[in-house]
Amino acid sequence: MMKITVTVFCLMAVVCTSVNAQKKSKNDPLNNAAIAYLNNSFATYDRLQKQIWNHAELGFLEKQSSAAHQQHLRDNGFRVEAGLAGMPTSYVATYGEGSPVIGILAEFDALPGLSQDTVPYRKPLVEGGSGHGCGHNVFGVASMAGAVAVKQWLAENNRRGTVKVFGTPAEEGGGGKVFMVREGLFKGVDIVLDWHPGTGNAVSVNSGTAIMKYDYIFRGVAAHAAGSPDKGRSALDGVEALNFMVNLLREHVPTSSRIHYVIANGGEAPNVVPDYAKVSYYIRSPQREILKDLTEWVWQAAEAAAKGTQTTVSKELISGCYELLGNRPLQKLVQQKLELVGGVIYDERERAFAGEIVKGLNLNDTILNGAARILPLREEVPSQGGGSTDVGDVSWNVPTVSFTTAVFVPGSAGHSWQNVASCGTTIGTKALLNAAKVFALTAIDIYSNPKLIVEAQSEFEKKRGADFKYLPLLGDSPPRLDYRLKK
Repeated sequence: MMKITVTVFCLMAVVCTSVNAQKKSKNDPLNNAAIAYLNNSFATYDRLQKQIWNHAELGFLEKQSSAAHQQHLRDNGFRVEAGLAGMPTSYVATYGEGSPVIGILAEFDALPGLSQDTVPYRKPLVEGGSGHGCGHNVFGVASMAGAVAVKQWLAENNRRGTVKVFGTPAEEGGGGKVFMVREGLFKGVDIVLDWHPGTGNAVSVNSGTAIMKYDYIFRGVAAHAAGSPDKGRSALDGVEALNFMVNLLREHVPTSSRIHYVIANGGEAPNVVPDYAKVSYYIRSPQREILKDLTEWVWQAAEAAAKGTQTTVSKELISGCYELLGNRPLQKLVQQKLELVGGVIYDERERAFAGEIVKGLNLNDTILNGAARILPLREEVPSQGGGSTDVGDVSWNVPTVSFTTAVFVPGSAGHSWQNVASCGTTIGTKALLNAAKVFALTAIDIYSNPKLIVEAQSEFEKKRGADFKYLPLLGDSPPRLDYRLKK
């Protein structure tokens, strides 16, 4: 009798444990159709990100990359509109109906001069060719993966709601998102989710810098530089005089400002006084008011340089972007999802590859542990400089949140060959799938709890101010679709 009692008790314990496990599984936020889809899709998104990595197309020239995006989204039931806001490679892909409407940003342009094989030493695939030094090959693919995962959840749960993928070209200098904002393509969107490849896993809280991008074009008079130099007026002298004055004024601008330039065309031969020269400038500040003054100051220097060298100067606006507007409720929500998903875990092969990268950077390989770590949510502080992005304009029109995952090997620099090498490997694929899971889990919470939208909107309106009116820094200028073409 005692044996029977014990046996029955043990069976009851097993049954109870099984029931509790099922309850726990049902309550597990990672136990849903979206995460299941992503867990089963490594091969799909590994292939797709490497396909776009191989294309490595520059801004406004991303025909194959954009087409691959659009085809994948159509294959997964999205309605796709392409060639929007005057940009042939832009698109908006939509799934679902009604509110809430969640937008996810997707980029896919590469950088010039960064061609690189997926090896831990410098090895260009094409000398002088382009490469994904900012990881936009995984950026756009993660955004699509996250959106398709959200679609799976909406369909399985028969939920109302809309998810939109914004295919935004030419982030690297062309400002594609600004034209899409100006065109009104973000109207009706409740929340925008964004991410960016990084060397770690963290929610982004830095507002960065607003930016204006100009080409200054000098024209002079050609002449034989040895035989009749007095007959010539050097356009290159105008460029160099401008650059000299800008380097002097650096002492007198706010320390958080940034000014960079490159001489895009300085002439053809030393023995010909150049009658044409062009210099490209990026002018940045965390505050748009200061940026406006800096831009005017540089133009005054350009006019003075032309007068002093008896040349003429004109300017061409390439693009202009706002600084980022943060949203604390959304940042807290995404932090929770990042911690739930976790960091990037290297296998033995990936660890060996990353180890060679950091060895080449003269760093200790313990830094690699940062790829698996989720950084705590930092407080928002006024920006002291840094990079710029056309996400800024989106963030001043729709509540927006951004984060990073460890696509790149910790310790490597932005826009580097090391980044190109890393993001074309399975490290990039693991990191993009983590980003996609964060997108999916964040969206599920927003669809399930519309109060989150109210909180984000309240913060958004408070930070913008009651009198805010969006005026794009680039005015009514059209997209410079040829800005990456050599002239």
